[in-house]
Amino acid sequence: METLVESVGSRVKGRVVFVTGAGNGIGRACAMRLASEGARVVAADLDLDAATTTVAGLAQPEAHLPLLLDVTDTRSVQDAFSRAAAHFGQLDALINVAGGDVPHPPFEDTDDPDWERTIDLNLLGAMRCCRVAIAHLKQSSLSPAIVSVSSVNAQMALGGEAYSAAKAGLVSLMQNLAGSLAPFGIRVNTVSPGTIRTRVWDGQPGGADRLRALYPLGRVGEPEDIAAAVAFLASSDAAWITGHVLPVDGGLLRAVTPIPR
Repeated sequence: METLVESVGSRVKGRVVFVTGAGNGIGRACAMRLASEGARVVAADLDLDAATTTVAGLAQPEAHLPLLLDVTDTRSVQDAFSRAAAHFGQLDALINVAGGDVPHPPFEDTDDPDWERTIDLNLLGAMRCCRVAIAHLKQSSLSPAIVSVSSVNAQMALGGEAYSAAKAGLVSLMQNLAGSLAPFGIRVNTVSPGTIRTRVWDGQPGGADRLRALYPLGRVGEPEDIAAAVAFLASSDAAWITGHVLPVDGGLLRAVTPIPR
């Protein structure tokens, strides 16, 4: 495992940032990017071994904390945030990454439990984390922030009705929290990724690259593309930005047409 040793900035130096889903993919990339910019990272994941591996790959791993977290379990969420607060004595940002689609049949055959599992993971999980984190964020004087990872599925018809609806609900939740938390100086924003090369594509014919033709910039996204946007929104560079959805989608939502040369 390579250790990230070169800082690319210090926009979040001294802040404690809690990242859910930090064991793999986008969450891991967020943890790495934030740590490289000076944050102390709580790397929380349902797979504690994966979270521990993430922390081991960060510069000064002893400055960070891996934690077990099941966002679908209220007690697990409460315990994880209590442990983080006790360990660091502060919490300055929450990054909601944990989520994903679950296998399901066509819409007309998708039963209530499938819908409930998907909404629980992608919407209620973030709600639980925000609900517990807010009390800690209100104590922060370091431009506290919540950044949640939604999906372009929330904004256009790409199938996966339950997942798309849950991600759309997440956008609405973040926008409402932006309004209610603004008086406390807590900024709340959302990142909306397009297709990202993560492990969900492993074993699928063509992998994520089979969707490359959909993207005007000529490639699918990498986890680091999302991590860069998250780091910006979590930092004081975005100190006057709240209630927004930032698409990181290679031009997909705007249907950008390349100009012939």
